Amino acid sequence: MGKRLKQQRRGKGSVAYRKAPGTFDISVSYTTKRDSQLVGEVVDIIHHTGHTAPLAEVRYEDFTTGYLIAPEGIRIGDRIHIGPTPHYTPGSVMKLGDIPEGIPIYNIESMPGDGGKMTRSAGSVAYVSAHTGKMTTIAMPSKKSITISSECRAQLGVVAGGGMDEQPIVKAGKNHYIMHAINKMWPTYRGVKLNPVDHPFGGKQHHKGKSSMTSRNAPPGRKVGHIAARRVGRKKKG
Repeated sequence: MGKRLKQQRRGKGSVAYRKAPGTFDISVSYTTKRDSQLVGEVVDIIHHTGHTAPLAEVRYEDFTTGYLIAPEGIRIGDRIHIGPTPHYTPGSVMKLGDIPEGIPIYNIESMPGDGGKMTRSAGSVAYVSAHTGKMTTIAMPSKKSITISSECRAQLGVVAGGGMDEQPIVKAGKNHYIMHAINKMWPTYRGVKLNPVDHPFGGKQHHKGKSSMTSRNAPPGRKVGHIAARRVGRKKKG
């Protein structure tokens, strides 16, 4: 009698692939009140499993509490300003159009009001390169430059926790527990190296044995390879 494929067991949510409780229960995003000026006080610095960077628990003046990604150098008791009036202190949130060129930023919105989507991992930083009309050019950590609306918001500073990857892992067992805590599949193998019960491309031939093109509507056990590919194969020259 066969057994379910690995991707089927993972989708079902079995014990072997279930995320640890409380891993992703904290949402880190900006307040939706874009036009009002808010001042918050950092009441705690926490280390959360679902984030590589430390998080700052902020209590605002309207007695609400939220979480922001902590920058380097912030301490409990520091104040963070959010609103249309710029305050150039680490961790403060303001529009890209109000940030001078060359200032380090992080937790950048890709669209105005989405709460911050880019440059959020520990130790990462981006820089404002130029302002052109209503658009702002940003130098990303990958050295790539992007241009987005100047109405998008960002935090000032560098994301804390930059040295987290400097300590060597040494043992595979340590990495196993790290990946299990954040619900990541590890280690990863090529499909052709697995058994037929573990992957559609599995077997002893070490080649796929079937087409790698897969329908968008394929069931979980077969949805591997080139999913809904427009074309496959090598392009002809000329």
